[in-house]
Amino acid sequence: MFFYYLDLAWRSIKKTPMLSALMIMAISIGIGITITTLNIYKMMSINPAGDKSSQLFAVQLWSQGPDAWDYFDPQITYQDGFNLLKSDIPRLQTPMFRTGGAVQTEDPSFLPVLQSRVRVTNNDFFPLFGLEFQYGQAWDDSVDKTARYEVVLTNELNKTLFAGENSVGKTIYFNAKPYQVVGVLKPWAPSPNYHDLNNGAFGNVDTLFVPYSLAPIEEYGSWGNTNGWSHESINTYAQRLTSEKHWTQFWVQLDTPEQAAEYRQWVRQYIEQQKQLGRFSSPKADVQLSDVDQWLAINKVVPEDNKVLVGLSALFLIVCLVNMLGLLLSKFLRRAPEIGVRRAIGASQGQIFAQHMVEVSMMGLFGGLLGLAWAWGSLALLTNKFQLEASLTHLDASMWLIAPIIAILAAIVAGIYPAWRVCTTNPSVYLKSQ
Repeated sequence: MFFYYLDLAWRSIKKTPMLSALMIMAISIGIGITITTLNIYKMMSINPAGDKSSQLFAVQLWSQGPDAWDYFDPQITYQDGFNLLKSDIPRLQTPMFRTGGAVQTEDPSFLPVLQSRVRVTNNDFFPLFGLEFQYGQAWDDSVDKTARYEVVLTNELNKTLFAGENSVGKTIYFNAKPYQVVGVLKPWAPSPNYHDLNNGAFGNVDTLFVPYSLAPIEEYGSWGNTNGWSHESINTYAQRLTSEKHWTQFWVQLDTPEQAAEYRQWVRQYIEQQKQLGRFSSPKADVQLSDVDQWLAINKVVPEDNKVLVGLSALFLIVCLVNMLGLLLSKFLRRAPEIGVRRAIGASQGQIFAQHMVEVSMMGLFGGLLGLAWAWGSLALLTNKFQLEASLTHLDASMWLIAPIIAILAAIVAGIYPAWRVCTTNPSVYLKSQ
């Protein structure tokens, strides 16, 4: 019976092509706009940490004075990051900050390339954030204690410098200093860049990783945000390292709630020690540990504006459905004499209702597929015309399923009243007229 209804629905659509096309167009525009905003919202809401989300914690310290900002800063000072490394409670932990500079190979014909996303970190960074290696591995623990000039490249930078070949053991020059390549990562592009949200949550993925232990030696500049709350005379890099400037991010992996509680207590004891040294003078001095979900919420990775846009697009879809309802009512009632004949020869109200539901579902499916084309075009336009990040405007695979489902359900909702009207029509009225 279902396939019979499908055949009737297809015949009905072909019999009134203009009216059917208008209805499909109406629902497709509503679906296109809804899917566009929903896709961007979904891409911004992704938690890239996956199963480790509840085990990774960003560490924030209220180290500023009482007259400074009134919230936990996303970053901490270098000296606090250095001291927090002394804890043996976290299974993995890493301080880090962003720097940049010119990179070139030993090939004299290779022109230096500027890298603005160089991460200064220790070797725990790679297992902590789940990075995998295509060639080699991270530098070993001894490099984090005794600095050596070793680097890890991303897959993309390795393609630029060495055409994608295994470059482990080769030498690159970063700011004119030779570094040995010890590892090349597999493609890694978290979206959002939750490990460092100071300079935008999307795009601009790190390309090169250098040991944190080299920072005091090479005096890497911070290419990220730096926050300060007191006037300090900083003339040397050593003064910067011992200053109250906030320019370092610190992450730990704590596998259980008990371990998190133990670590929080350890940091609070560290704060008490620092108070005796004249630091952490605010009465609010404390530590805040945020897992990845909390971290994304604290940093407002998904702006409230996006939620409003999703709501407005849903309202626009409702307007499209109201228009579709009117057109369906007109189309179905025009076929009332034909329905009267079918009722007279034995078709029940339920069968007539089901037939029309199949027809509106078919139009909803067509509208959903056309709406996907609208959404794909809109996202491409946003990428090319307004320079939005490609990671946000990539049409998620789930939308190819969600869009037709929403369109079919929306069409069914719009078609319930017209189908009910036509199936409850008294057939005798039309039989007499014929």
